[in-house]
Amino acid sequence: MSSHHVVREKQEPALLVLGLNNFPAELLGQLLEWNPTVITTRETAPLLHENGIKIDWVIASGKYKPAQRDVKVMPLGSDTPAAAALKYLVTNGYPAVNIVTDSLQLKDYLFFTDKINLVIFYENRKIYPITTGFSKWKPAGEMIEILTHPHELHCSGLEPLGNHRFKTTHDGFFSLKFDQPSLFVAEDI
Repeated sequence: MSSHHVVREKQEPALLVLGLNNFPAELLGQLLEWNPTVITTRETAPLLHENGIKIDWVIASGKYKPAQRDVKVMPLGSDTPAAAALKYLVTNGYPAVNIVTDSLQLKDYLFFTDKINLVIFYENRKIYPITTGFSKWKPAGEMIEILTHPHELHCSGLEPLGNHRFKTTHDGFFSLKFDQPSLFVAEDI
């Protein structure tokens, strides 16, 4: 007996590739496993094309001729590439997006934290926004970094290490409570 899985469009997170420097091919393969909508920049598109990755959208201003067939061009306008792509994804009902980038500008993502589930892969970290009362199970000794700095922060299950980095104290849940709508945390990958 075999099972067949039907993946509906927009069921899996879209993939926004803003840069691929030092990004592990194995992890990229995992992000591509369920054939997500792939959006990239004109600068990164050739690298994806060389690796045989099907691109759905290229963010570009001016005239641009994609190397692959059936690729749509997303106008950049006055937005950053991240904002242009996120506006498209939110407007078209995508529930989530994985973002691979070579430079981290959290301000590019702040407006979208309550509109779409986003996970940013930058260097060797997985970054995502959380709301107060967030909790997550992790094994003992895992590192967590808080990238946005609230005035009041209460945490349990974490030991402060300095520089806004924490280590989980035991196998189990850690939790964070704070005084702002959301903040970004990073985990090592």
